[in-house]
Amino acid sequence: MDKQSSYSYGTGRRKCAVARVRLYPGTGIITVNDKPFEKTYGAGSFRDTVLQPLAVTDTLGKFDILAKVSGGGTSGQVGAIRHGISRALLKVDEDLRAVLRGQGLLTRDSRIKERQKPGLRRARKRKQYRKR
Repeated sequence: MDKQSSYSYGTGRRKCAVARVRLYPGTGIITVNDKPFEKTYGAGSFRDTVLQPLAVTDTLGKFDILAKVSGGGTSGQVGAIRHGISRALLKVDEDLRAVLRGQGLLTRDSRIKERQKPGLRRARKRKQYRKR
């Protein structure tokens, strides 16, 4: 992959994860943090999640994806990559906005973990009440 060639850029976020995604014209190779996607996340439903924006817009196999992800856990990082790919696709072709918006791929999922409150075990879980 030639690093000097033109690319489209998109930043994706989900939970505490941030993904910086570059789309290069290519054959569909996905690289995350300088490693192949399968080596980072394994082959499973995560791959389907990441490829959803490309599948919806019929651009599977037309772009090589280079992503740098930090923060969060596995599902948050995969969601951030998906969001970044969607945003980068808009830079390639603005006409894809309606399709991506219809699938909800351009909306940043703003749900984050709720903070732990004093006197509770987690955000909302309480200690069990004991009568006797």
